[in-house]
Amino acid sequence: MYGVVTRNAEEVEWSAFDLGFYEVKDVTGRASEPIEGAVNMLSCFGDNAAASESDDLVPVDAEGIPATRDRSYFDWSYVCPTNERYRAGLLEIVEDCAAVADDVRLDDVGFPREGYCRCDRCDRLFADSDHDDREAWRASVITSFVREAADRVPGRLYLTLYPDPYPGHLYRRSGIDVEELAAVVDEFVVPLYDTHYGTTYWLETIARGFESRLGRSAESGGADPAPGDALDATLSIELYAVDVDVDDLVHATQVAGEYADGVLFGYDASNAAAALRRMQAESREGVTHGAPAGDRSDPDDA
Repeated sequence: MYGVVTRNAEEVEWSAFDLGFYEVKDVTGRASEPIEGAVNMLSCFGDNAAASESDDLVPVDAEGIPATRDRSYFDWSYVCPTNERYRAGLLEIVEDCAAVADDVRLDDVGFPREGYCRCDRCDRLFADSDHDDREAWRASVITSFVREAADRVPGRLYLTLYPDPYPGHLYRRSGIDVEELAAVVDEFVVPLYDTHYGTTYWLETIARGFESRLGRSAESGGADPAPGDALDATLSIELYAVDVDVDDLVHATQVAGEYADGVLFGYDASNAAAALRRMQAESREGVTHGAPAGDRSDPDDA
């Protein structure tokens, strides 16, 4: 399965792709109306606009340092996952998306990283909870949010994961319990972005790590996983397609496709379509040509 991730509504209908993901809300806070025929996707707890409007929304660590994009280790600003008003607003967006198209994708789910959040609300909620371990409590917060979203989605629910397959890392970093969430979501999406893909050994390593993490391959010997070991959710790898050389993108696609059920292309449908045509042409030992840069019409309609 090959899909496109885009902010351009018309590109989700291009015949080159089996599936289109349309960005309804991104980390800047920019919002669009959901569209039919797409997997509408929203950034959940990454939101520059909301964080800039109210300091009370922003997670802080034990020293009071906020999780904002002016910190060297945050690419965008975060909202605390325990803020009920913000969570309710997110769930309303999920409902709006599900009313237009059955499938929904959740991006940027989780706490910012280790040590967050230590706001007064989080401290109180943890103290009032049944958990003695703060990491377990954080995981319960995130799992409950995803469950609430899943209850509102009649079709497939996709969840983006930070690209770290090492056991325990996502749990400690963001409160993401992969094993628990695999029973809630239908598919995990792992973005493995590069602007070049000149080498792909790192891509193969991470993709294989997630394949193993989901119990879909054995660590050695090529045997199938033992019955009951495999998790329910499937896996897609998302590649960056903007200004990437077509041959390099083809190679990255082939590597990712060895370990994932689907490969998605981010934010340049023309380049992604050219890569897929190149792959098809190579399989037929034929020749193909890419669409001109900036052309937003379906190249297969030409």
